[in-house]
This record gives sequence, C-alpha cells and structure tokens, in this order.
Amino acid sequence: MRLNRIKIGNFTTPNNVFLAPLAGYTNAVFRDMCLRLGAGLTFTEMVSAKGLCYDSKKTEELLFITGDYPGIKACQIFGNSPDFMRRACESEALAPFDIVDLNMGCPVPKIYKNGEGSALLNNLPLAEKIISECKKSGKTITVKIRIGTENSEYVTEDFAKMCEAAGADMLTVHGRTREKIYSGEVNLKEIEKAKNAVHIPVIANGGIFTAQDASVIMKKTGADGVMIARGAMYNPWLFAELTGAECGDKRQTVLNQITKTREIYGERFACVFMRKMVGFYLKGKKGAATVRGKLLSCKTSHEVEEIVNTLDF
Repeated sequence: MRLNRIKIGNFTTPNNVFLAPLAGYTNAVFRDMCLRLGAGLTFTEMVSAKGLCYDSKKTEELLFITGDYPGIKACQIFGNSPDFMRRACESEALAPFDIVDLNMGCPVPKIYKNGEGSALLNNLPLAEKIISECKKSGKTITVKIRIGTENSEYVTEDFAKMCEAAGADMLTVHGRTREKIYSGEVNLKEIEKAKNAVHIPVIANGGIFTAQDASVIMKKTGADGVMIARGAMYNPWLFAELTGAECGDKRQTVLNQITKTREIYGERFACVFMRKMVGFYLKGKKGAATVRGKLLSCKTSHEVEEIVNTLDF
C-alpha cells in the first residue's frame, strides 16, 4: 500500500498505518508493541467522559502509558454530553495525550441505547456541538464514525462535512453501518464519499486483515491511511509487513508482551489476557485448537510462557 506521513493538527505521524481503539485489548503494553512493530499511531481503549469527570479510578487505569512510550499519544473518549466531553478533554487524566479521538461509531447496544457511540450518527446537531466544544479544550481532536446506523440510510458524506466544519483534525470511517456490527462487506464507496467531501485526513477502517486488504481499501477509497482493528489482534506483525519495520523474533515479542503485561497489570490479568491473545496469534495455524485448549487450562502467566516457548509463530 501507499505509505505516507499524516498531519493531524500540529502533529505528524511517521506513517499512515494506525491501530484502532479496541475495548478490552489496546492496553498500554499492546499499544507499545504495535508501535514498535511499525504502527504510525495507536489509540487507547475508549474511556467514558463522565467517568473521567467523576475521577473514576477504573476509567483512568485504561489511560496508562508506559514510561518509554515513543510515539504520539492518542486516546479515545465517548459520551453524549458536550459539557462532559469538553471537561474530559481538559482533565488532568488526558493531559499526557496529544490527540483525543471522539467515538461516534461504537455499535454495542449498551452504548447505543444510552445515546452514545454510533447513536450520535442520528443526531448531527449534537455531534457537532460535542466536536466544537472539545476543540475549545485546545486538544487536537479526531472523530471515528460508521457510515450510518441502518443499512439503508447512510450519513457518511454529511457527517464528514459536519466534522470538518466543527473543527475535527482527522476522520476515521468504519465502512459498515451500526446494524452490521463487525460482520459483512465493508462499503468502500461510502468511505470514498467521506474522503471526497473533506480536506482533513480520512482514514479507512473495517475488514483489514492482510496487506492485500489494506492495499485494496486504499486504492478503492482514496483514503489517506488505514486503521487496523481485529486484524491487529490476530496478527500485530501486519504493521511490520505494511510499513517495512523490523519484525524481530515473534516468539520473543510475545514473551516480552507477557512479561510487561504482568509487570504493569499484575499476574491475574496477565494470565487471562495473554491466554486469549496467544490464542488469537495462532489463528489459521496447524494444531491451533489443541494449543488453545492447553492455554485455557493455564493457571499462571508463567504457564502461558511455557507454552509460547514451544510454538512457532
């Protein structure tokens, strides 16, 4: 695919291959690993604006950054109140972050029914107010959307224009409606419409699992870059493949991930999280089902390490 740097507000990324915010997965260690494998920009898990305003310890834990994190720092917040969203941007918890992404695409029922995430696609005036209020914080603001909530009603073009007019510095478009959740064909035409409608960078998201997928979506949409979501969970080395970064020893990369996850998040989290992640990394490999069964029986992260030492990634 075509590599280039992306200017987002006052910041310029080293390339245009980004890691998406993934609830439950893009913790500090995983973000750091993807960045070192070549990702040009990574985002935290989405965090609640209200949670930040009410000093929720659990919410703030999602924003942890490793001490030697070498890249531009970007987080994602969600909410439906312009006031709370702006206050979150101005909060001490977000002070370390260079870029704040506003989630206007999450399809999860709990979020949608609360008028947050993709529900904002149905309310352009409120979404516009949220963006403009967040811009008053002085932060670089980006927005992540879907192409609509229902499969027969697309809002991509109008929403993209609104985002730019309200002050957004970049737009990421997931090429599915809210109804599709994470399945079905990605609508490349709608992503192309967003790209043609605005002058700010537009990043394509959805269905990118291989280098070929990235090349096709870039070529057919004219997007400025790609954002990889589930594809990174299964194959974080895809970043190196796309950008030409040093891949290194894959087994050692996973072992380092286990060690750092244990150091930062504790033994219990490291065991449960890394059992799941190693299982993802084995997708499509011979004997993967058997190994996943062994992983699920692991009681400690050290047992997960023992299994990793027997694997060929």
